[in-house]
Amino acid sequence: MRLLDYVEQGVSVDLANHEGHSLLMLASYNGHVELSRGLIAAGANVNQLNDRGQSPLAGVVFKKEDALIELLLAAGADPLAGQPSALDTARMFGRELQ
Repeated sequence: MRLLDYVEQGVSVDLANHEGHSLLMLASYNGHVELSRGLIAAGANVNQLNDRGQSPLAGVVFKKEDALIELLLAAGADPLAGQPSALDTARMFGRELQ
């Protein structure tokens, strides 16, 4: 069974592990573009922070996952959410957010 099948069966799309990492954060941080797209389509909160105050967008900026940066921004991810924010993370690594 695929992860999205579990979500369709009623598992919360915003389910998080013991560190507060949501399904979307884990999928996006690990480079799974299509899974991330599916979670967003199912209503995942693109601004859900983990227990350290980090956002999925900041994670993909750190990982240099350009396709996921574009996907999350298009889905309404806030570049100022979290600590450090995605914008702060981009600056730390000499990158720009579109």
